Amino acid sequence: MDADGRGTDVRVRGVIHLYPQQGADVVALRGVDLDIAAGEMLALLGPSGMGKSTLLLLLAGMLTPSAGEITIGEVTLGSLSPAGLRQLRAGTVSFVLQETARNLLPYATVAQNVWFAQQGDRTRAHRDVDELLDLLGLAELAQRPVGSLTRGMQQLVALTAGVATTPRLLLADEPTNQLDAAATATVIDLLRAINERLGTTIVLVTHDPVVAAALPRTVTIRDGRVGAEGRQGVQYAVMDGNGSIQLPPEVRAQVPPLTRFVVEHDAQGIHLHPEHDIEETP
Repeated sequence: MDADGRGTDVRVRGVIHLYPQQGADVVALRGVDLDIAAGEMLALLGPSGMGKSTLLLLLAGMLTPSAGEITIGEVTLGSLSPAGLRQLRAGTVSFVLQETARNLLPYATVAQNVWFAQQGDRTRAHRDVDELLDLLGLAELAQRPVGSLTRGMQQLVALTAGVATTPRLLLADEPTNQLDAAATATVIDLLRAINERLGTTIVLVTHDPVVAAALPRTVTIRDGRVGAEGRQGVQYAVMDGNGSIQLPPEVRAQVPPLTRFVVEHDAQGIHLHPEHDIEETP
């Protein structure tokens, strides 16, 4: 983290990602453009198979985009060597996997898990483990074996271990998956505390609109593209770098494929009107 205690900004431009398959490649992302400001909290929302987790893996440098560019702070991921990517993930970027068990040592205490997470980056001094747990309101769990905790509490530990090296960017894949409402609320509270008290930029993937709505900004991924964006409860359609806009699902349901639209621009703004009665010219 920089000396000013802030997170990092993120810039995604024209990112395409293909998964090679026999016969035909599977297109996971189709030209994603996205800007995330330092210190922001953002949810990537959408059903399974839309490209959310792929985008998260690309931000972590765990996948290489088929085309396009991703910049974390001043660093373009495509310019880094494998060693440089490992160094990035050891300090600047932290990735919390969806399955809690994959992030933690169940036989170790909470404090030991956080300490162990710090050992991945020995190039700089880290915040004291007890101080970090106290700062995030988890001091009473310090000496509890992780295996004795509920699933929701284990997710709190996983997220705390994820910021043990004070990364500038925290990526969390479905951190509330399979949690009840109370545990989900507790996880969201911890994410807010991490953001507010450590200044960390946070990007999480979720399929739950309730979880997404709890964050200040939501980006909906549809068919591998940025389909919409929500800010403080207001929903916006987003034009990508190619000038394309995805209509909201409720609008798409009302018009058939290949519907033509009349575009009008006046003093009140830009308006789209579906035109069903245009006569074809021979």
